[in-house]
Amino acid sequence: MRKLVYGMNVTLDGYIAAPGDDIGWSGPSDELFQWWLDQERASGLTLYGRKLWETMSSYWPTGDQQPEATPAEMEFARNWRDTPKVVFSSTIDSVDWNTRLVTGDAVTEITRLKAEDGAPMSIGGATLAGAAMRAGLIDEYLLAAHPVMVGGGTPFFTALDSWVNLNLVETRRFPGGVVLTRYEKRR
Repeated sequence: MRKLVYGMNVTLDGYIAAPGDDIGWSGPSDELFQWWLDQERASGLTLYGRKLWETMSSYWPTGDQQPEATPAEMEFARNWRDTPKVVFSSTIDSVDWNTRLVTGDAVTEITRLKAEDGAPMSIGGATLAGAAMRAGLIDEYLLAAHPVMVGGGTPFFTALDSWVNLNLVETRRFPGGVVLTRYEKRR
């Protein structure tokens, strides 16, 4: 059975984007970017909601060709293109770059994918991750908390019907005051 990991940069007050989908506060240090790259390399499949897919696919297909790209950004772009992806959306018609589009029930498909053997899967996008959270499908949470509060926007966590008990398995500090916490769901 595959593990499902949900991780993102988050504000101290719990948002992945400020109002207006502003993520200007989330620029990672080189060390944090490298850490995220290592997480992406460990993932065998990436699951995206429509909004995050549109954000990622607007830059990373050619991210390694940008004149200011660092070696880590070049590697991230190559890895992003090569990693299989699934996009869950009923409003887009097609996807590219080693990606499959699913227009049906996301929870049913994520449950099916989790039942397969393989490397861990990562999930991104607040709405999609929220559906997986409510269904009890997420095994691990990675929060890179930035020292900023934005007062509103897109929350990392969704409202849940019941408690989810977690075990803290890692904490780490990064430049700029970012603190990573990694939790696994208790069995």
